[in-house]
Amino acid sequence: MKRLPIVSNSSLQQARELITSIVETVREPLVVLDETLCVKKANHRFYQTFRLSEQETEGRSIYDLAGGAWNVPTLRALLKEVLNDNRAFEDFELESDFPQAKRKILCINAQRLGDSEMILMSVDNITARRNAEVELQRIQEELRQGQKMEVIGRLASGIAHDFNNMLTAIMGFSEMLVEKLEKGTEAHHEATEIKKASERAAALTQQLLAFSRRQVLFPQVLSLNSAIRELEQMLRRLVNDDITLEIVLDEELCLVLADPGQVSQMILNLALNARDAMLQGGVLCIRTENTPVDEMGKRARDLAPGSYVRLTVTDSGTGIDQETQRHIFEPFFTTKPLGSGTGLGLATVFGIVEQSSGRIHFSSELGRGTSFCVDLPRVEGTPASEVRREYTTMPTGAETVLVVDDEEVVRELTTLLLRRQGYTVLAASHPDAGLSLCRSYPEKIDLLLTDLLMPGRVNGLQFAEQAIEIRPGLRILLMSGYTTDALECRGVDENVGFLQKPFTLQDLARKVREVLDTPPIEVPKSQFRVGQPA
Repeated sequence: MKRLPIVSNSSLQQARELITSIVETVREPLVVLDETLCVKKANHRFYQTFRLSEQETEGRSIYDLAGGAWNVPTLRALLKEVLNDNRAFEDFELESDFPQAKRKILCINAQRLGDSEMILMSVDNITARRNAEVELQRIQEELRQGQKMEVIGRLASGIAHDFNNMLTAIMGFSEMLVEKLEKGTEAHHEATEIKKASERAAALTQQLLAFSRRQVLFPQVLSLNSAIRELEQMLRRLVNDDITLEIVLDEELCLVLADPGQVSQMILNLALNARDAMLQGGVLCIRTENTPVDEMGKRARDLAPGSYVRLTVTDSGTGIDQETQRHIFEPFFTTKPLGSGTGLGLATVFGIVEQSSGRIHFSSELGRGTSFCVDLPRVEGTPASEVRREYTTMPTGAETVLVVDDEEVVRELTTLLLRRQGYTVLAASHPDAGLSLCRSYPEKIDLLLTDLLMPGRVNGLQFAEQAIEIRPGLRILLMSGYTTDALECRGVDENVGFLQKPFTLQDLARKVREVLDTPPIEVPKSQFRVGQPA
């Protein structure tokens, strides 16, 4: 009979020390449980992760540790199966609170140690990994949303040029028709409706460009208080009789840099959104205040530390449910019945705020109303005065204007109006023909009115630069139905007049007169700057 080797106590001690050494080198927290699920042994990483000491851990039930954080029914059932049925389990995720630590997400694996009645349990703290996955999902969702907005924005800006050319013609010729027809006649009424429809279409185009952050902005130093006071009468007409409008303005309010027209649209859209949330009446409050942002508030409001001006629009309406809140600023998303809304109101506000270097956030509770807060950076300076001269009638002139536009209908409309107002008008369909007129026309040319974007090798700005070389002292007025990207990439700046399409006949006549009444450009072509729109 073969004799079994005798294992000395020293050998057993060495084996225990070796196992302990191996357990301690494992980077994951490890714990050995006996048949009663009390802790027999744990490694240093286990104590460190859960902020436990060896004295308060060994010999105690796993369920009693860390304030009962392990005492979860599903985990108890799994450990029971390991003991009774020798059924190991892997990748069980436990999310629980631990004393002196934030909420942890753990990945637990457990199995019996050979034929013994003990369980080896490994615990991987995957909190950071899960948080990173959540953050990655958030970033991916923002990226998808950004890509969607980019596609919509490119689509909007791509069609804006051609669409605005058509709207310019419709608005202009319908305006002329309205002037010619006798008031009160059916024909006058029909022409007026065509004009109104074209103006609504123009406003819709600007909304499309606004939420995609591609509209042309002409920011000025202004006070939100002044903007609200100018709109107050309109706001009171817009709200229902059973809605109380409260306006609370900080008289020490600082100034902001923003496009006045876009600020007005932002305020109106927020007010209309609040009104529609109070079908049974309520209170609509518009408030302004100065608000600082420090490092503590930076993350919550996604703003750099500094001084801001806040506009708050609060209603006491129905509130917004969680699902709607996730889509609140998405374009074309609306909870209104079919045909009752475009879903562009809040999307437009979001685009305006973002393009003005501000941020918008909101809070809402079902049955208790909603509050939208817009934070815009504070600026120093003096509010911009109205530089446009006020005319009681459409201004006229006797100067010579060169009109260059590849769209025949726009060129025809512009030429017709300017001649009607007394100007001598030269017209060309492309820059080469315009330059030829600059060289050959024997008399003085006072103003070049040209589209910014035209097919061919030369765009409107380059054409204007070449025209000034031929005709020093020539005044420049650019017009375009395109957007910010087109302006920025072509170096358009502040010293050149600019007319945004679609424009009315009043806009055109006034802007032409305004540019003609200013000194001619006497700066190098590289310093061209675009002026304020009509």
